Amino acid sequence: MAEFKFQNRRDFIKYFIGTSAVIAGFPAYSKELLSARDLTKVTILYTNDIHSRIEPFPKNDPKYANQGGFARRSAVIEEIRKANDHVLLLDAGDIFQGTPYFNLYGGELEYKLMSLMKYDATTIGNHDFDLGIDNITKQMEHASFSFINCNYDFSNTSLHNKIIPYKIFEKQGIKIGVLGYGVELAGLVDKKMYQETIYQNPLPIANATAKLLKHDLMCDYVIALSHLGFKDDKKISDISMAPLTENIDLIIGGHSHTFLEHPVKLTNRAGKPIHITQVGWAGICLGKLDVYFSHGKKKISHNSDNRKI
Repeated sequence: MAEFKFQNRRDFIKYFIGTSAVIAGFPAYSKELLSARDLTKVTILYTNDIHSRIEPFPKNDPKYANQGGFARRSAVIEEIRKANDHVLLLDAGDIFQGTPYFNLYGGELEYKLMSLMKYDATTIGNHDFDLGIDNITKQMEHASFSFINCNYDFSNTSLHNKIIPYKIFEKQGIKIGVLGYGVELAGLVDKKMYQETIYQNPLPIANATAKLLKHDLMCDYVIALSHLGFKDDKKISDISMAPLTENIDLIIGGHSHTFLEHPVKLTNRAGKPIHITQVGWAGICLGKLDVYFSHGKKKISHNSDNRKI
């Protein structure tokens, strides 16, 4: 267990006031925090919409010069892993499409590099279908991480039984449930590319899956990997869906390429907090969220520290 032991109350307060991370959604002087003798910290790292950005943007790029790329991100992730005992690395879809590397290798390189970086899971984005659903199936042979989606029915495709609706990760006795869902493909992707994949409304399925994870499977924290987009006035999005959910603690979003410095806090339909986060695209930023749990496995704070790569 990652333990934070303090000699007295003053040392405990000094630690939390002195940290450079922003404490979001939790009062700094809570009696529960101040009386805690040890905490378990789970560090959640995340990306979205990598779009085959294997190398950094060129130095003459007018907006993102020398930013992004797998090598830089890998170095930062390794540094964070050395400093933290319990790390989960997730992605919110659209790994494919955007540079000649995808045209040349069809996604093989992306999946191999993500496997070397020890990603734990991703969901499916609309651009992941750009060379067809059978290409996803083919490239999955190079992936050591899980593919999670609960609102696409792949029964009549080559992805049948290859995509799971959820997965539970255990970190020092803390159970983290992860589910995933994606955007409606019709109108975004050529039908011949996603074939007989059936899109289903993510809201009822996500709620049912989150309830299963939180109440039946006793997860302490539930994360949704969403590829709906942060905000869309015409279609369901993270902002419109979050208040209608229950049992989801964190939405890691994608699709809209939205840069959020810190997670946005909303209230779900049960009156409990839910956070939404997203880190742009192309691996320019790495999302980092530290979640602290008390000895009774109750979540007591979030620290966010998204950083440019």
